[in-house]
Amino acid sequence: MKATGIVRRIDDLGRIVIPKEIRRTFRLREGDPLEIFTSNIGEIIFKKYSPVGDIVSYINGYADVLFKVSKVPVVICDKDHIISCAGISKKEVLERRISKDLEEVLLYRKIIKSDDMENEHIQVMEGKSYKAICCYPILISYDVCGAIMFITDGNIKVEDKMLLDSLLQTAVGFISSQMET
Repeated sequence: MKATGIVRRIDDLGRIVIPKEIRRTFRLREGDPLEIFTSNIGEIIFKKYSPVGDIVSYINGYADVLFKVSKVPVVICDKDHIISCAGISKKEVLERRISKDLEEVLLYRKIIKSDDMENEHIQVMEGKSYKAICCYPILISYDVCGAIMFITDGNIKVEDKMLLDSLLQTAVGFISSQMET
């Protein structure tokens, strides 16, 4: 754990303000859920909550199946990080931050279909050149909590683009249903 040197007081309603610098660094926005942990030595730890991360075992299995069926790499993210992938090196991409372009796609609930031309410009994650072939947001009660996408590094040729869209629509439906139960 790293000390910031920032001290805040709890107000009369039990609230504490998280400094702007910390919110910016950790991409915390108004309305973002935070999970609270405590330790037996008096520590209180706030962690950004990811409902998609709660079912990562289902998600990993689904990503593997999607890759086996399509032969196209798959990436699944929450609103901040890549949480699952198949068909590419897990060491290379897991826990990597999503790109600003992908954040915008999630913010506006955009669907990128495989026949869209603009998707060539949607970089998936920071520091890597992977682009989204198609991307569908994962919704829980109308709130975006992540996305699932097929990706390319420019070398992958896709034969049946309509199949990719159908597979992602099915995947989003399954993952959303798992998170709502």
